[in-house]
Amino acid sequence: MARSSSRRSGDHKEETDKHTGLLKLVQILSFLLVFVAGVVIGLAATWHINRKMAFNYHPEVYSFVNHVSAPGNCTSRRTVVKPVDCLSMEAFLRPINVTHGMSDEELFWRASMVPKKKEYPNQGRVPKVAFMFLTRGPLPMLPLWERFFWGHARELYSVYVHAPPGYNLNVSTHSPFYGRQIPSQKVEWGTATLSDAERRLLGNGLLDFSNERFVLLSESCIPVYNFPVVYKYLTASSHSFVESYDDPSRYGRGRYNRNMLPYIQLRHWRKGSQWFELQRALAISIVADTNYYTLFSKYCRPACYPDEHYIPTFLHMFYASHNSNRTVTWVDWSMGGPHPALYGKSNITDDFIRSIRNNGTHCQYNSDTTSVCYLFARKFAPSALQPLLNLSSTVLEF
Repeated sequence: MARSSSRRSGDHKEETDKHTGLLKLVQILSFLLVFVAGVVIGLAATWHINRKMAFNYHPEVYSFVNHVSAPGNCTSRRTVVKPVDCLSMEAFLRPINVTHGMSDEELFWRASMVPKKKEYPNQGRVPKVAFMFLTRGPLPMLPLWERFFWGHARELYSVYVHAPPGYNLNVSTHSPFYGRQIPSQKVEWGTATLSDAERRLLGNGLLDFSNERFVLLSESCIPVYNFPVVYKYLTASSHSFVESYDDPSRYGRGRYNRNMLPYIQLRHWRKGSQWFELQRALAISIVADTNYYTLFSKYCRPACYPDEHYIPTFLHMFYASHNSNRTVTWVDWSMGGPHPALYGKSNITDDFIRSIRNNGTHCQYNSDTTSVCYLFARKFAPSALQPLLNLSSTVLEF
């Protein structure tokens, strides 16, 4: 009897243990089921939100991808709201802005590209003149230049400004100078950094395949003829306008360094004005040059100035027949010293401007002789601006 009661008690305990185990198993399974369901719901919600955001903000995402991966000079460093087809022919031939993140080496490599197929796909292509301003800061003659460009199609010209890093040219959105500052570096007078800046301007100008002529100007330069005269004079010329001559004095040959041998010999050495005008083929050769420019950077140091010798010597050595050996920028050195005469408000008269145009000089233009030798003039102080504006519609004719 006692044995039977003990057996029933054992069976009851065993059944209770089984029941408790099943209950715990059900609880664990329920917890896992709820956990898995929560994960699934969370993933589904996240996927839905991401998909909606991607759909609603696709233009910005597309622009960001273009900004990171696009070639230099295609898109701006600023946020671009509208997608830009950086691989289009229009963007390649005529870059939409001058902002890019290329180093000088990358820029010169890109700018020196020359298509083997001579015929352009756009039969309506019009040659442009690139006006390149190398400035130490503000452009005091900017209103005069804006009036010079005013009313003429942007397809005829481009503007490039190399200013000190950190300087922002504040102009109206309608100005030809708006958004035309190129990535720049510090420049010091009398050093190779001046020539670096010149090549940087040429490199940026060459990115626009429509630019055929390249004029270097300073903040103290003014035009002495109107835009149609300047444009026709330059685009119709068979030659570039780079002053290049042999100066036997210590200011010429005296600056030659024999360490440049055997590549550059004394008989090659030339001097000329920094303010040049170049046709496209010569501009490409200058930005593509590494060997000769390296020699000048290394061995032409004060009192040797690369901006007065590198381009005149390089063109004399390899492209003499393409150069007129003269500048189109008038300047007055009659005062002597390292800098030319500076003209201010009191100097600006009708007769003075006309005397620059008709100064008795005759020069070669293509196969003819002409009295129109200078298209620009320097140096002019900020005080000269208002008198020049007063003469712009009469003497200057713009």
